[in-house]
Amino acid sequence: MASADDLKFQEFDEAADLLALHPDATTQSINEGGKDANLTIESEDESDLTRQPSDETELLGTEKKQPSFWTFEYYQSFFDVDTNQVLSRIRASFIPLPGRNFVRHSLRSNPDLYGPFWICATLVFALAISCDVSNVISSYLDDNIHYSSQFRKVTVAAVTIYSYAWLVPLGLWGFLQWRKSQGMNIISYTFLETVCVYGYSLFIFIPTAMVCIVPLQAVQWAVILVATMLSGILLALTFWPAVCDDTKAAAITTLIVIVLLHALLPVLSKFYFFSVPGGSDKHQGSMKAQQLNSTLKNTSVAH
Repeated sequence: MASADDLKFQEFDEAADLLALHPDATTQSINEGGKDANLTIESEDESDLTRQPSDETELLGTEKKQPSFWTFEYYQSFFDVDTNQVLSRIRASFIPLPGRNFVRHSLRSNPDLYGPFWICATLVFALAISCDVSNVISSYLDDNIHYSSQFRKVTVAAVTIYSYAWLVPLGLWGFLQWRKSQGMNIISYTFLETVCVYGYSLFIFIPTAMVCIVPLQAVQWAVILVATMLSGILLALTFWPAVCDDTKAAAITTLIVIVLLHALLPVLSKFYFFSVPGGSDKHQGSMKAQQLNSTLKNTSVAH
């Protein structure tokens, strides 16, 4: 067992020799070193505290500013969607299901303008091309129909489709905001969400326009009726929760106006783009007139 003398601090011979060689050297105890270390740590902590506000200032200075309304960066976020999201929303608009609100289940607080913009653009060219091809087929099947290309219909289609996709949602959004300001318990969709719903609701008319290439009035009216019903159901299922808590008369009237305005677009498009070519009617009228004149001449000769 160690004695009490063994547990005491002992001076080593090497330390004694060094002190003998350098009598002027100063020694430092462990306690003094600890004080210096504490002072050093405290000084480092103080420097960190003084540096922290400057670091925060630099971070705040480097934050990205909100882009202006007139800049391209402001609208860039509205097109920040991937292909899977767009396809999912197209499927939801193509086959509306009861109990599934398009805004809540498909948009999910992330509306976009990418899908509506390209859907409208595709629909414009689908209408113009389908109309032209339908007239070509009609002129091939009937010699009395004379085909002539009408490029102005592209402009008419563009103005009609884009005006409907922007002005009608604007009017509906403004009406809902007005009803909400009157103290009515109405769910307020944002303007971007309203535009997005209307844009995706037009997708079903793209394949409808392609089917209307067939120059048969019964087929054209049948596919237009089905497409109008499906897209109208989508709008009704989406906007009914927004107006159902309004007065009964106002809610029903609003929904009827939404569906009627939506049905007006395909009906007018049918009469303008896929009506029987006017040249055939004139030609048939002239043929009937010629037949009538020849009949009258033959009658006069007989007498």
